[in-house]
Amino acid sequence: MAVSLSATAPHGVAAAAKRIDFYPSPYNLFATPSQKLHHCPKYPPIRFLHAKSLFNSLRNERTIPSAVSSSGGANASAVTEGTTDSLDSVLVYDLNGNARPISDLWKDRKAVVAFARHFGCVLCRTRAAYLAAEKDKMDAAGVTLVLIGPGSVDQAKTFYEQTKFRGEVYADPTHSSYEALKFVSGVTTTFTPGAGLKIIQAYLEGYRQDWALSFEKDTRTRGGWKQGGIIIAGPGKNNISYIHKDKEAGDDPKIEDILKACCLQGN
Repeated sequence: MAVSLSATAPHGVAAAAKRIDFYPSPYNLFATPSQKLHHCPKYPPIRFLHAKSLFNSLRNERTIPSAVSSSGGANASAVTEGTTDSLDSVLVYDLNGNARPISDLWKDRKAVVAFARHFGCVLCRTRAAYLAAEKDKMDAAGVTLVLIGPGSVDQAKTFYEQTKFRGEVYADPTHSSYEALKFVSGVTTTFTPGAGLKIIQAYLEGYRQDWALSFEKDTRTRGGWKQGGIIIAGPGKNNISYIHKDKEAGDDPKIEDILKACCLQGN
């Protein structure tokens, strides 16, 4: 479903009490009227008043169950030797275009590695922000913060410049790390009630989708339906101590779980 806001509050934050139009169109997720990229006349808009009240009333609805290792338990045993071997052959690229094996990111250090859906995704920007807000605690524990996205180096640069992300950013243009970690993918994991509510919340908080990045060919054809996750790994190439696989878009684990797994003494 897509959403268009009819008005904005100061600083670009969506006005909570204004009308929101939902258009069920795959890539028109959340656009202002001037940003609306396409609209299918077959589906009339569903209008809601008081979006913030809508979000608050529905935010505690039951989420769909996960078919993969996910939040809470962060079952690292789900990472097999074959998975770590596959990761060893995956190359990611830094913002200067230099390639390195992904396992080198945690070979000699401990790292929290977040995997974004794609570099234009609004929910990935909220993920980056909620992790970066705890970077001082990670630094104090000697843990590095990393974000990887499925896309090009140029897309990664744009994301970094827009978000001012406090960690390291890498591009995975072949999406090989997502395949090695067996992250879920598909339209049904992208367009869910839970994801829709999180998009509303993100817009009310002032976050925005980058539509130029979202509509680049590689994102449309390969990355748009892919979900990400978060791992905690290292030191040691095969040492993955925590893994969270998103069951739907915006499925962030509790930050307390991340900090407990990465930064408490003895972990």
